[in-house]
Amino acid sequence: MKVFNTTAVCIPSKHYMVDLSERVKEIKNDSYVVISTSFGGIGDAGFEDEAAFVKEFCRLLRREFRREPRIPQNVSDDFDYLLNNADPNTKLGDLFDIFLEWCDETSSPIVLMIDEIDSATNNQVFLDFLAQLRDNYINRDSKGINAFQSVILAGVTDVKHMKSRIRSEKDRKENSPWNIAADFTIDMSLSETGIRGMLDEYEADHHTRMDTAAIAKSSETIQMVIPFL
Repeated sequence: MKVFNTTAVCIPSKHYMVDLSERVKEIKNDSYVVISTSFGGIGDAGFEDEAAFVKEFCRLLRREFRREPRIPQNVSDDFDYLLNNADPNTKLGDLFDIFLEWCDETSSPIVLMIDEIDSATNNQVFLDFLAQLRDNYINRDSKGINAFQSVILAGVTDVKHMKSRIRSEKDRKENSPWNIAADFTIDMSLSETGIRGMLDEYEADHHTRMDTAAIAKSSETIQMVIPFL
């Protein structure tokens, strides 16, 4: 029997969900190579220094490559080398050199999505990683190099406020990775139709005689009702 889920990943076969498939199609489609990973897969040791972070990030990418057939073999081999190379002198620049090679050799724009970025907010390696992402983004327009089409960072904390958790305000750099952030313009709020569809599914299973149409009209009501169903 399905249940309502408020933590981690929602799975349609296990959980009652509002159908957002049409909106997701606006974000992710076949014209992009979308790599979706999470910093939740990197422990504290992975942020100790650049070499440790590069190795762990390559490990996360290799997991995603199993589901994405459009990765050039030489690029995949280069990530494997960094993953298996124990050189303590490995730098973020080595990782970004492969990013540039990857963007040069693919015919589809690459979108990098990173979830659970909150786990990385208290260390310098994360800030340096963002700074190099920003540098590539700027060079894409100013120097014509190929870079990621977009980088999407997801977490509980607004990324624009994370710099205060990484360093004190007096040490803040003016060349901030956050000053090129773009607004997300797709409306991901729950629609009345979508909420009613979820509740109708629940009602078909449990026969509570609730008025799904009336409940779906108010997003505030639905937030209060769901935990008690």
